[in-house]
Amino acid sequence: MRKLENSELDRKSIADFKQSEKTPLIVVLDDVRSLHNIGSVFRTSDAFLIEKIYLCGITATPPNKEIHKTALGATETVAWEHCESVINVITKLKDDNITTLAIEQVESAILLQNFKIEPQKRYAIVFGNEVHGVSQEAVALCDGSIEIPQLGTKHSLNIAVSAGIVIWDLFQKLHWPVNQTAL
Repeated sequence: MRKLENSELDRKSIADFKQSEKTPLIVVLDDVRSLHNIGSVFRTSDAFLIEKIYLCGITATPPNKEIHKTALGATETVAWEHCESVINVITKLKDDNITTLAIEQVESAILLQNFKIEPQKRYAIVFGNEVHGVSQEAVALCDGSIEIPQLGTKHSLNIAVSAGIVIWDLFQKLHWPVNQTAL
């Protein structure tokens, strides 16, 4: 086995990325404090051709040296917009018939492995603050909630890790729906 060289990876140019068909998934970050977490979410979103990222509340925006450290240029490819209010963003997304899902531990949350994609729908996933999670007001406004099952003592994951897990899971369900687990 031989490790591939960068030149063998068939990477898209920025122009190719912008013209590529996107995964029908939108990421909403609300009051995310860590610039490195924000950058990591951009990088993951680039990897899976995510449609757009909304940066809400105190979530910092590019250009920013600390975001760039982990985004590694993904702020130039992934579409993004800053909005003061996550509530306004969720309301707008719902008005556009986009199913909004809080990634949070709440009553009646669907475990990630049991969440079934409806291919004709578009989805937005809402991630909250590193300490307080998604606000109750935002959770109440969302169409549903997905929970990442956890068996250890913490029952809490870093926002960048959570985003990576959820984006990958939904990406594969959107692109290879035959592998889905029924509700």
